[in-house]
Amino acid sequence: MTKDRFLFLLRDRLSALPQDELEERLDFYSEAIADRIEEGYTEEAAVQEMGPIDRIAADILQMQPVTKKRRMKAWELVLLILGSPVWLSLLIAALAVVFSVYISLWSVIVSLWAAFISAAVCVLGCLLAGVCFLCTGGYCSGVAMLASSMVCAGCSILLFFGSTGATKGVLWLTKRSALWLKLRFKKGEGA
Repeated sequence: MTKDRFLFLLRDRLSALPQDELEERLDFYSEAIADRIEEGYTEEAAVQEMGPIDRIAADILQMQPVTKKRRMKAWELVLLILGSPVWLSLLIAALAVVFSVYISLWSVIVSLWAAFISAAVCVLGCLLAGVCFLCTGGYCSGVAMLASSMVCAGCSILLFFGSTGATKGVLWLTKRSALWLKLRFKKGEGA
């Protein structure tokens, strides 16, 4: 097993830990493996010497202090219920705003790709029209249509690269947001 795979599996098994402590544990094992590699071990042998991941994770989690779940007091529950018209509506509004921003970003991406397709179709249309004008004797119109075809070709190339970059950026943002949400929910389960 490689060092990266070992650390990935260890991170997965220790996901219930607070983020700073998780990073501290991973750094410790990363340095321990690096030290063994410096001593002449192969990467696989250095990882093997660490021991089974399940045992390491169980030992670390066992050393964690046990926190009791606090029961809600009656007055806290009453305030939570009485305040629900306010906090629930604010929560729904916040979720609606986040969702609308997300939809707006993707609508910009769809619009960019639609503009690229339109420019690419204009290239073909102007090219065909230019050839038709040249064949029928409309030389000025034919040359103008061929020039328009070149301009549309340049615009479609620029739009393709812009659309590709914007799509990659929004996909990256979506992935990061999903990972952030996943970590937040996993922290809640581990607590």
